[in-house]
Amino acid sequence: MTQQYKQVWDLDSIFPGGSNSPEFKQFLDEVEVELTSFSANLDQQKAGSSTVEQWANSVVHTQEIGKKVREAGAFVSCLASQNVKDEEAKLLTGRIKQLSSLFSAIMTTIDEQLLTFNGEEWERFIQLDEMKEILFNLNERRDQAKEKLSGDKEKLIQALSIDGYHAWGDFYNTIVGRMTVEMEENGETKTYSVGQAANKMNDKNRDVRKHAFQEYEKAWAKESDLFANTLNHLAGFRLKTYEARGWEDVLKEPLQFNRMKKKTLDVMWDTITKNKSDFVKYMERKAQLLDLKQLDMVDIGAPISDKVEEVSYDQAAEMITEQFRAFSPKMADFAQMAFEKSWIEAESRPGKRPGGFCTSFPMSEESRIFMTYDGSASNVATLAHELGHAYHQHVMNDLPQMAQRYAMNVAETASTFAEMVVADATVKNAKTEEAKIQLLDDKLNRSVAFFMNIHARFLFESRFYEERKKGLVSVQRLNELMLEAQREAYCDSLGEYSPHFWASKLHFHITYVPFYNFPYTFGYLFSMGIYAQAAEGGNDFEERYISLLRDTGRMEVEDLAKKHLDVDLTQPEFWQKAIDLIKEDLNTFMELTEKK
Repeated sequence: MTQQYKQVWDLDSIFPGGSNSPEFKQFLDEVEVELTSFSANLDQQKAGSSTVEQWANSVVHTQEIGKKVREAGAFVSCLASQNVKDEEAKLLTGRIKQLSSLFSAIMTTIDEQLLTFNGEEWERFIQLDEMKEILFNLNERRDQAKEKLSGDKEKLIQALSIDGYHAWGDFYNTIVGRMTVEMEENGETKTYSVGQAANKMNDKNRDVRKHAFQEYEKAWAKESDLFANTLNHLAGFRLKTYEARGWEDVLKEPLQFNRMKKKTLDVMWDTITKNKSDFVKYMERKAQLLDLKQLDMVDIGAPISDKVEEVSYDQAAEMITEQFRAFSPKMADFAQMAFEKSWIEAESRPGKRPGGFCTSFPMSEESRIFMTYDGSASNVATLAHELGHAYHQHVMNDLPQMAQRYAMNVAETASTFAEMVVADATVKNAKTEEAKIQLLDDKLNRSVAFFMNIHARFLFESRFYEERKKGLVSVQRLNELMLEAQREAYCDSLGEYSPHFWASKLHFHITYVPFYNFPYTFGYLFSMGIYAQAAEGGNDFEERYISLLRDTGRMEVEDLAKKHLDVDLTQPEFWQKAIDLIKEDLNTFMELTEKK
């Protein structure tokens, strides 16, 4: 049967020719010249007696250059992900890091100037029309600059980070790119990429997924000494930078990055922990349904029924678009456009990096989505999730560049809301009880991921950083820390865990975003509050939702929640209500499976 939608994305509409694109190389040359020239002009401007208006023009220009750097970075990330063996893409990745460092240095000069303004100059500066639109972002940069080192020292850190920090993230990707997982299938040995092997761990057949899990763990264990190097040195660079700035709490940067109070984070985890026992009961029931004493980690996402139908890519596209339309016609139209214009890389093939992401091209005002689609309900959810990210950026494209830079936790809100819309509608429209049970199970094991798997990541990373302050942490100790965190997060309810998860999870080795874990759980529960309002109906929901998304780059999350949802994130009531909404699914699942 002919496929309606391509599963390979179109990058040529951005820059034709892939990693050997002459147009892209010319673009990079032009951006580098512009960055170098503008940096020199800023230095002269700083040394002279520039007016407030001149600095405002420089801020506007900075945002335009920032768009170009992001455009280039997004293109290279797509190239490197679609083919981990693309040597040219690896070289381009290094060049992007150099351009990003140049841009960071420019932003440091801007920050220095924001600090230099006296009270009268600052008031004149923020009253200028171009600055009014980014007032929150300017205040934020000014406040954060006060807590950093002098401009020349911050620029030195940025320059050294190319080979002394980001290079370790690149090294991680290089190791993963060369890795393969060999599995026995029907008497034959087959070789898979780590992304393909990860999908095998969701197989209906427990023997297949157990075998995949064992071989997957072996593959990561084989390279664990190298991964321990990347993790230790990434953390070491961060910790030395924090020490130089006088920052004692390793959560200072991630909380600042997510525009979030420590109290909000603590209350969220405390409320989740108090509710975990109900989700342990769900996992115990699932073990019974699978004829197991208890679940292993590889069983959590396993289908309960052997009769689970695969969903074709075209069917997934139709389902997602249809369910989006019930809540937001504009979001549905956007999704339809993304499928029609081939903005999504979904093909299952060797050589792709594992995982999924959405990246945006601010100059082209387009997005691209990356994943490996195999027809599971989980894959449908991932596709909806990434489309939610893309739509979030879409509604912000006309805002100034600074006001578009929303934090990771609210980024996960739009994506998780989109995922929930599709998952909930799929359950309600299930044709049989067996199908409904399976779909509820798929929703609930995602809840377990947010409440337990992500919590394990957070606990591991928090404890690892404390140990790393004292020196290098061995592979054996990293495995121990991972197992301890998993046992605590899962309430010691599983039979087998994943000791090398610290190596296999890319998020621990990403250099641009520290503690890339709790934002997922925040976004999941925050989106529940939005979803509850959406379910209540009202003709103005779509516009209110867009308004909330547009504010995500220019408000603290506590203020965002107060303005758009009228809730206090520093109190447990909001979090408990969100969890109670999820428990409705849990209770339905328990009732339907009581006699099975």
